[in-house]
Amino acid sequence: MQKIKHFFKSFLFWELFQGLSVTGKYLFAPKITIQYPEEKTPMSPRFRGLHALRRYANGEERCIACKLCEAVCPALAITIDSEERADGSRRTTRYEIDLFKCIYCGFCEEACPVDSIVETHIFEYHFEEHGKQVMTKQMLLEVGDKYEAVIAANKQADAVYR
Repeated sequence: MQKIKHFFKSFLFWELFQGLSVTGKYLFAPKITIQYPEEKTPMSPRFRGLHALRRYANGEERCIACKLCEAVCPALAITIDSEERADGSRRTTRYEIDLFKCIYCGFCEEACPVDSIVETHIFEYHFEEHGKQVMTKQMLLEVGDKYEAVIAANKQADAVYR
């Protein structure tokens, strides 16, 4: 009996009709395709994208060169050099992040005691030349200056969960 049943299933293409029934079921269902450049999906408030260095309200950079972000980075993507100022404070002379090495884990942001390094919601960026993937201190400060209002609002919204 089992052989006869198997013969008819294979002869009548039973599996093919099962597959076509699944296709037919979704053929008339509403489509969920997003037309990307024009439409964008909602983004999580905790999304981690392009890095930025922040400044204080008086214009001084926040980074105190404690090198905690460099130490905690599992991908070794952050490089920091520092020097002492005349007033005794320590500031960075070189702050670089290699975005090809970075795994966007957010540990650098969590380790920073002064909220200097943050990961923004910017995910649309690209590099056309070799070496441009290394974000220098000046580039990071420019991103921070440009998006400071958005960064501050995101930090304020996320403060409830920290």
